[in-house]
Amino acid sequence: MAISKIMHMKDCGKSYHGMHLKRSIDYVTVPEKTQNGRLVGSVNCMVDSAFEQMRKTKIKFEKNNQRQGYHIVLSFKEGEVDPDTVFEITQKFVNEYVGSRYEAVFAVHDNTVHIHSHVIFNSVSFVDGRKYHCSKGDWEKEIQPITNRLCEEYGLSVLELDGERANSEYKEWSVQRDGRFVWGDMIKRDLDACILQAVTFESFLSLMTEKGYEIKQGKYLAVKPPGMSRFKRCKSLGDEYSEECIRERIIEENLQTYQKEHQSKPKLVKCYVKRYKRAKMSGIQKKYYARLFRIGKLKKRAYSQAWKYRDDIKKMHRLQQQYLFLARHEILSLPELVAVVDNLNQKKTECYTDKSKVYKAKAKCKTLFDTANEMKELECAEIAYQNGDNYFDEEHSKWIELESRLKAEGYTFMEVVKLQEHYRKQIADVNAKIAAIKKEWSLGDSVLREYEEAAVRQEERQREQEENKIKDKEKQPVR
Repeated sequence: MAISKIMHMKDCGKSYHGMHLKRSIDYVTVPEKTQNGRLVGSVNCMVDSAFEQMRKTKIKFEKNNQRQGYHIVLSFKEGEVDPDTVFEITQKFVNEYVGSRYEAVFAVHDNTVHIHSHVIFNSVSFVDGRKYHCSKGDWEKEIQPITNRLCEEYGLSVLELDGERANSEYKEWSVQRDGRFVWGDMIKRDLDACILQAVTFESFLSLMTEKGYEIKQGKYLAVKPPGMSRFKRCKSLGDEYSEECIRERIIEENLQTYQKEHQSKPKLVKCYVKRYKRAKMSGIQKKYYARLFRIGKLKKRAYSQAWKYRDDIKKMHRLQQQYLFLARHEILSLPELVAVVDNLNQKKTECYTDKSKVYKAKAKCKTLFDTANEMKELECAEIAYQNGDNYFDEEHSKWIELESRLKAEGYTFMEVVKLQEHYRKQIADVNAKIAAIKKEWSLGDSVLREYEEAAVRQEERQREQEENKIKDKEKQPVR
């Protein structure tokens, strides 16, 4: 599944109108994220001089101010696709959406778990000087449908486009991908609590206000908890949270009925437990476990106020991952930690070597793949011709020529297609392995850095103590 989003770049003033545009192009084409520039392409311009060509187009039509360009991001589901396929999909997207009128640069970034691509295109058309205009609803009507169709061509999942459902699905996916705090569960829990306590709808609103929520009543009931930038419609959390259902639930639900429904009768249960000895932790593991335990105080804080403790939550997750890393690799001392980190670094290097070998092997078949790609474009016409449609006679002749070209190399069309799929799977497997090792190495490296920093601080404290002792001796009077 690929999800698209579009942004624009503003004017930076007379001194340097296109500064944001220039920086965006530099960012998306950075070699470290694009396999040294192999996953970078362009349409209607050259990659190295893309910004200058866009700037000249603006000057030519005297539209050098206001919005300078647009930035589209296509983000793909984790583990579903490889960088080369993303590059092909992005190239087709650019050609279809802006290729006939605007200069554009596109690049694939495979340095994260979610492979994604960036498209930067000029705000002014090189054809007639008209400025690109993005209206409300264009994402749902044009941008995402093209993305969905291209994903279907490559056998990938698609994003369902169904009004509010599509927008909510996109927002939920974006929140989970970026790791930001998810509000939905918190709001639903507070709504349920206030419904149980309220006698009337007005008292329900009063209870929500006491919890710090802002209430907006219009066509839809919407709430905004402290720390959230926008109001959220209650109906979007589920049908049972629409205003009508909330009014009905206030009448039907209360604390007594809730306790009766959830009250369980006591009963005797026999349980035979096989007892295991508790595993002993080393000093380094105890340290991280103790820090996790101390942060456990978060559980005592009000759930509705959890937005205040985002940094603590992130810290708790980081410490938990570091502790699990130490336990997973059975690290009992600092030398063992160094050895594990070095080993992971070596494995990472080996994986990159394997990845390079796969790309080199795939490059040897480039001629075959180019021929097969041409045949894929003619496949529908060839099927129509075989069914008796002579209109595609010219396409059939081209098909025969390409087929004979593959036969001369000792392959059939289907064999080359399977070979392409084989390399795609190999590259996807290697990328998944690299991502897993990089994540594990990053955890170990973070633990190692913390110990090194702690050692430096300890040395500084000892040095200060020694200096203070010397100063104290110097201050003592001589007898």
